[in-house]
Amino acid sequence: YFLAKKNNWENPQEDEEQRPSIRKSFIEALPALFAPVLILGGLRSGLFTPTEAAVVAVTYGLLIGSLVYRQLTWSGLVDMLVEATKISGIVLLIISLAGIFAWAGTTLGTFTSLAEAMLSISDNPITLLLLVMLLVLLAGMLLDAVSIYLILTPVLVPLIQHFGWNPVWFGILLAMNIAIGQFTPPVAVNLMVTTKVADIRLEHTFGWAM
Repeated sequence: YFLAKKNNWENPQEDEEQRPSIRKSFIEALPALFAPVLILGGLRSGLFTPTEAAVVAVTYGLLIGSLVYRQLTWSGLVDMLVEATKISGIVLLIISLAGIFAWAGTTLGTFTSLAEAMLSISDNPITLLLLVMLLVLLAGMLLDAVSIYLILTPVLVPLIQHFGWNPVWFGILLAMNIAIGQFTPPVAVNLMVTTKVADIRLEHTFGWAM
């Protein structure tokens, strides 16, 4: 919001009076806003697994789009399936290439040696935590999240136990740094995916991502 205001990203052709009120927009969006409530509630209560939650989300979206908003047609559904297939293919290709890089690094012992070297630098928990987060950030710039978890978790778990860090607290820091790395060049896996979805060139987003 602040970046949009600062850089004047508002549509110059849009009239202020044409914008619906927040109350009206909220009421119209309620059926769609219920989707995350349904998904998180089902996961929390144990009604379905994360994989099943994806099926529930798609089914709910189809029902809302066709019966409530009445904007989803058969031709539109086919177009969405084709577009989803294209994006999924690109994402899987990116992840597979990152997986090859991860396999090479694991086979050569590069990532393990780097992690163990950083863990042996200092006994200060704060210093060590900063070094680990830096390592995770650098890994996020080059690899996909799944590969990072598989490579670094066996090395980091003994460290967590040694210093008595809260695993949930550490996991949040880990996920945040990986997410930042996934949007940071040179590889920026998530940035590649989002630019494809938004249909913009990757190099145009590097400055904003940094």
